[in-house]
Amino acid sequence: MRFMAAYDFMETVRNTNAWMGATARTMASYPAFALSPLPAVKMMAAWGEVTERSFNRMIVKPDWNIPPSSGTDGRDHPVDVEIVLERPFGDLIRFAVQGRAPMARRILLVAPMSGHYATLLRSTVVSLLPDADVFVTDWHNARDIPVSAGKFDVEDYTLYLVDFMKELGPDINVIAVCQPAPLTLAATALLAEQDPEAQPRTLTLIGGPIDPDAAATDVTDFGRRVTMGQLEQSMIQRVGFQHAGVGRMVYPGLLQLSSFVSMNAETHGKAMWNQILAVAAGTASDQDRHNKFYDEYLAVMDMPAEFYLSTVERIFKGLEIAQNNFVVDGHMVDIGKITSVAVKTVEGGKDDISAPGQCVAALDMLTGLPDDKKASYLEPEAGHYGIFAGGSWRRNIRPLVLEFIDANAGGDAKPGKSNLKIVDNDPGPSPNVAV
Repeated sequence: MRFMAAYDFMETVRNTNAWMGATARTMASYPAFALSPLPAVKMMAAWGEVTERSFNRMIVKPDWNIPPSSGTDGRDHPVDVEIVLERPFGDLIRFAVQGRAPMARRILLVAPMSGHYATLLRSTVVSLLPDADVFVTDWHNARDIPVSAGKFDVEDYTLYLVDFMKELGPDINVIAVCQPAPLTLAATALLAEQDPEAQPRTLTLIGGPIDPDAAATDVTDFGRRVTMGQLEQSMIQRVGFQHAGVGRMVYPGLLQLSSFVSMNAETHGKAMWNQILAVAAGTASDQDRHNKFYDEYLAVMDMPAEFYLSTVERIFKGLEIAQNNFVVDGHMVDIGKITSVAVKTVEGGKDDISAPGQCVAALDMLTGLPDDKKASYLEPEAGHYGIFAGGSWRRNIRPLVLEFIDANAGGDAKPGKSNLKIVDNDPGPSPNVAV
């Protein structure tokens, strides 16, 4: 599998399916067929439209497209995306609301590097912007990073987070979403030992595999079943000649997407079929719930091979974070060194990726942190996606996280509320999709 031919073959399959969809849509849309009494013609056009859109989205990085903020002054305030710190494998970006003074409450969202772009946190950003200045780790697609930029593994990821936290200063509140939770915990511990003045004010860990063995899932079982040699042989490929990262070893986004879909194949298949019926009936729209969800869900990025393999080997198999044996740049990280950063964990009762128990395990590892600086919350009906986006996040989890941040603000800074309201008509993920 470690050949450019395998990488280019997957792109050929994707391209062919997109072409077949476009061809079917075009042929079935000829004016000559307009008066045809056969419903098969409309179904063919609908199938082509859904297929073409789905396969084209797989190679597109979604826009942040943050809606403007409506202020009490009666004006709309545009939201700009600014690069605060630029690095080869990922940037630190800020969402700047024009015409608004800096907020006392500042939040860094650590986005996953697990197949999707950081824009997966769009609705999370939208929900937090009225009450905070928001920063996000915007990871780059590995296929676009030249081989000359070097490697990027779990240690490099951790050091990136350390640099981002130092750049933002000690008044930052960090929220790590899913996959980066253990590495964000390690980065905070590294700061606590090496640069205490740069530690964040609070750390919120949402649905992350701090201790994968605390509650088994299909993801953790997979990591146990296969050897590292099998993973490298079956999952790793070289980027093809179409991209700037030609020759770089990656875990391809298209291969990751096939894994995502296979976990809920029946649900995704039903959602696609229902969308075809909706298009044929004329009840679908360009920005309906299905398209909003799948435009993001199907957009995938390649992951550096060394990051993927070291994550499986060191976080899932070796349990280096869970057993407090994680080494970064030759230095043994001690989670117990965190003594002043308030830590909260959030889990979803129906999370089938990071099951309840995996994330809250972090609190037992914080041996140097007083109990009054520890907190945990379980959202009983939320799945993996719901604990950071959608109704469960907006109604229940977000208010609790903001209260936790305010309760541990410290110093003289009192997080203020904005008079801005984010206008967003995003209804959240499709009810037909379980993620």
